[in-house]
Amino acid sequence: MKDKAISRNLKEVRERIREAARKAGRSPDEITLLAVSKVHTADSIRAAFDAGHRDFGENYAQELASKAGELEDLEGLRWHFIGHLQTNKAKYVAPVTYAMHTFDSVKIVKEVGKRASASGRKIQAFVQVNVAGEKQKYGCAPEQAEEICDAVDEHEALALSGLMVLPPWDLDTEEARPYFVALRKQRDTLGGEKRLPHLSMGMSHDYEVAIAEGATIVRVGTAIFGERKR
Repeated sequence: MKDKAISRNLKEVRERIREAARKAGRSPDEITLLAVSKVHTADSIRAAFDAGHRDFGENYAQELASKAGELEDLEGLRWHFIGHLQTNKAKYVAPVTYAMHTFDSVKIVKEVGKRASASGRKIQAFVQVNVAGEKQKYGCAPEQAEEICDAVDEHEALALSGLMVLPPWDLDTEEARPYFVALRKQRDTLGGEKRLPHLSMGMSHDYEVAIAEGATIVRVGTAIFGERKR
């Protein structure tokens, strides 16, 4: 029963993405749906994989490593790390991750790059920008983004792919829009789409607005897997 619910939810989210893209005059093919599977079971991820999904987002380093081991038989599954990462946890993330959306310091760039190189991987790198200036929120200040992008460019085991933002949690759908606009404008100052082709922004409650403002990756968990247990 749960497998059917996940498959149905994926179809509904994909349809909403298509409709949001149509309204924005964009192709749905420009937008990747990242299924946020943190604290959900490996069986739930397997059900989404069986329904045709391939990109999954995890927030916790050791949980990601554990699930990657449990699901290593799923050829083509791509893990995205979307949580804050301490340097001492890079050893769990780098060997299994396709993309990391939360680079927010030169220090973490160097550590993940070193670990990725040792694992023979090339990680798609997104710089997380704290455009709201929230003290309690991770991400680099806008004025630090250039230095971090340059550090990524200098490391052969990392590929600079885009920017990521987390608006304040308590905003309604429309109130999040200025933060998506700010991230897009930040990209313009850093080399534009040629250098940073992707914008990782928008979650279950606001991804349609994010798509209207240029998101190429939307991070959706609850609308696919249901409420988290913890």
